[in-house]
Amino acid sequence: MIFPMNAPMFDLLVLSVTAKTDAYGYQLSQIIKRVSHTKDSTLYPVLKRLQEQGFLTVYDQAYQGRNRRYYRITESGRQHCRTLSEEWNTYRDTVDQIVKTGGVQHE
Repeated sequence: MIFPMNAPMFDLLVLSVTAKTDAYGYQLSQIIKRVSHTKDSTLYPVLKRLQEQGFLTVYDQAYQGRNRRYYRITESGRQHCRTLSEEWNTYRDTVDQIVKTGGVQHE
């Protein structure tokens, strides 16, 4: 995709995924790569910030002899995800309206 990712969009995507299931970092990065050509290393500061803000908790789980760090959404993370989702819907609808009509309001 050619559209840039910003912090609120990263937050929305990470929180949306973890609202459905706990996820580990590489798994999250692969999902986000569907809409962004960001490097894996770009995601980890986002995860750290969301954890520091209390939107995610972290736990380790063994997998094939190694530990995977899993991220779990908190209740405040769910609330923040709902807020971001509402903002995204408004933004998307407005962009769609401009693209479809050229922004011209019909009377």
